Amino acid sequence: MPVARSTKAQSIKQPRAGKAPSVTENVPPEKEEGCQAKRSPSSPQGGPKKRSAFGDITNAHKNQAVTGKKEGVKAPTRKATRPPPALVVAKNNEINLKKSLRKTPPTDVPVEPEKDSVSEEPVQQVPVVEDIDKEQLGDPYASAEYAKEIFDYMREREEKFLLPDYMEKQPDISRDMRAILVDWMVEVQENFELNHETLYLAVKLVDHYLVEVVSMRDKLQLIGSTAVLIASKFEERCPPCVDDFLYICDDAYKREELIAMETSILRTLNFDINIPIPYRFLRRFAKCARASMETLTLARFLCEMTLQEYDYARERPSKLAASSLLLALTMKNLGGWTPTLEYYSGYCAQDLHPLVKRLNFLLTYQPCDKLKAVRTKYSHRVFFEVAKTTPMDMMKLEEKLKS
Repeated sequence: MPVARSTKAQSIKQPRAGKAPSVTENVPPEKEEGCQAKRSPSSPQGGPKKRSAFGDITNAHKNQAVTGKKEGVKAPTRKATRPPPALVVAKNNEINLKKSLRKTPPTDVPVEPEKDSVSEEPVQQVPVVEDIDKEQLGDPYASAEYAKEIFDYMREREEKFLLPDYMEKQPDISRDMRAILVDWMVEVQENFELNHETLYLAVKLVDHYLVEVVSMRDKLQLIGSTAVLIASKFEERCPPCVDDFLYICDDAYKREELIAMETSILRTLNFDINIPIPYRFLRRFAKCARASMETLTLARFLCEMTLQEYDYARERPSKLAASSLLLALTMKNLGGWTPTLEYYSGYCAQDLHPLVKRLNFLLTYQPCDKLKAVRTKYSHRVFFEVAKTTPMDMMKLEEKLKS
């Protein structure tokens, strides 16, 4: 009796196994793996097409297999030692697949999109951009989560602080006087051991103040020293006091004059002194390039050389920083402008080439030999003596930029 019951169970349950689940279970392993491989969405264009094509063929024959199996259940004499409908479905799938491959154009063939230049083109053209902030996500002082947004915001603020040609309305101040003032401000920054950001911001404050106010030459040093005082309060942890600035001016001005000039500058600029400067962008871009400290110092020297030159005062700070870094990388034979630099800077290499050539020309032919504060500063061993680096030949620079 137990043997007869098991036999009956097999004769009853075997036809039920011929439904849709048995079709998928009896597909040969190599074909199942092939279907999974072809359905993989590794190709951005080929994946969905191949998945829909195989799905239509398989589903159509699944329905036929299920229908035929139901009719087979009604026949009392049919026995199923093995599920033959599944083998029939697999065979029909293979036949119909060959027919469909012959009928469809080559672009619809599942294997062809992997070789098609159109499907591969987006993969090849997508640049590999490195996330330069992921290493500092755990540092609460780095603000790595907001670094990209911060610098995007500073790029937007550049539009507000673009300088016009203000020397036309300054009857008593010339470009040479401005260069002498900036050269003196560089010495002040060195003597007080101030941050480089303080120097850059102080020069920006002088320029933006002279855009709005006509000044005499005897007040120019007062404007410069007061600008350094304001920038020190904004950038430094322990800024110098007012008496220190009176001392470096050789007591040419009184305390009341310095405080009055501070009030005048802040009111003229509406107390909005968070002006974008090239130095901050330069540090950011050097991080993108994984530049060494020596390469970064060379780029700083190139960028700081432009502070004295009035023609560079109207350049965008981000573009000036990017061009200085690109010239430094070229001089060191460290490659060109990478996709990561292009992504974070917003400039492609062709946008920077004209300014890079101007910077190399400035490095080769310094306009005034008397103003040597920047060169003397970067000739020290602390700054790797980058000021002694031989400038590139203009023809060689042209060839490297084109390559």
